Amino acid sequence: MNIGSAAEQSGLPVKTIRYYEDIGLVLPQRSENGYREFSNSDLERLKFLQRARSLGFSIEECRELLSLYGDRNRASADVKKLTQAKIREVDRKISELKSLRRVLSDLAEACHGDNRPDCPIIDDLAGQSTAAMGTFKEKGK
Repeated sequence: MNIGSAAEQSGLPVKTIRYYEDIGLVLPQRSENGYREFSNSDLERLKFLQRARSLGFSIEECRELLSLYGDRNRASADVKKLTQAKIREVDRKISELKSLRRVLSDLAEACHGDNRPDCPIIDDLAGQSTAAMGTFKEKGK
C-alpha cells in the first residue's frame, strides 16, 4: 500500500510516517520508481507507534517497545518496567501541574481584576515582590 493508505489506516499523518521512516522506526520497501510500499507488518508497526505515542511514550521509548514487540522471547517484566517508569513520569508531571495550578490560582486571587494598572500577576512575572505575593510565599503555597 502507498503512504496515503498507510496514513489513513494507521491514523497517522503522512508527515509523521515519513519522520518515522527517517529515524528508522519503520522501513517500508521502495518500488522501482522510488515510492514507498507499506506491508501489513509496516501498518501494524505504525498502529503500534500511534497508540504508544498517544499514551505519552517518547520516540526512544517507542523504539524500545517496538524492539520488545518484535521479540517473541521477551519477558513481560521488561514491558511492565518500562510502563511503570512512564507511570512515575506521569505522576511527577501531574504533581508539577497541580503546583503550577496553585501558584496561578494564588496569583489570580491576588489580582483585583479592575481598571487599575497595578497587578500582582504582572509584578510576579516581572520578578517584583508584592505584599500579596509575599503572603502567599510565606504560607508555602
